[in-house]
Amino acid sequence: MAFIRRIDRSIVVVNSILPLGHFTAMNLLGIVFYRRRAFGQTTPKHLQEVLNHEAIHTHQMRELAYIGFYLLYTAEFLWRLFQFKGRWMQAYRAIRFEQEAYTHQADRHYLSRRRLFAWHRRRS
Repeated sequence: MAFIRRIDRSIVVVNSILPLGHFTAMNLLGIVFYRRRAFGQTTPKHLQEVLNHEAIHTHQMRELAYIGFYLLYTAEFLWRLFQFKGRWMQAYRAIRFEQEAYTHQADRHYLSRRRLFAWHRRRS
């Protein structure tokens, strides 16, 4: 059984199924799916970072009209998987969308000053 909460400006579905694997949360079309077992054990600071991370993804999705985000995300993941010889976690962390989200997830004010297509800018 799942329950839905509104936390900050995010709709959060706490459930036992998504995300798969060892991930804590995932964002589908702007709705955050949070694993029940992780939700009950998380600290408020960690929860805020996860929600910030997913909110950054929501902004990325909107910039690319959702379908563009999923197409580019999947294409880059496949390219990185090839590049890193099947090491999927390295491939995942190398995706530009993920790099932006992980880099700024602790900054509660990042989205208020974020530039459009910030994920596209090269790392320094």
